[in-house]
Amino acid sequence: MRTTVTLDPDVAAKLKSVARERGISFKQALNQAVRAGLGGQRRAARRFEQFAQPMGLRPGLDLDKALRLAAALEDEEIGRKLEVRK
Repeated sequence: MRTTVTLDPDVAAKLKSVARERGISFKQALNQAVRAGLGGQRRAARRFEQFAQPMGLRPGLDLDKALRLAAALEDEEIGRKLEVRK
């Protein structure tokens, strides 16, 4: 189908750039962008991976008491800052 579309200059420039990068025509770049925008061409979802990291906690600290831990750490930091001021 042939139709006339008026594109904003920034959109046209981006489409031309994409066409150049992919080695395809402007028309193909425009059609791919419209399909993607309309949901006709979906990218494969990447599998989510959770990476565990050691937290470096000191022995004796109970994570079930997170608020108590946060308060203790905050108190330590305030004490350290007060010591630096002396």
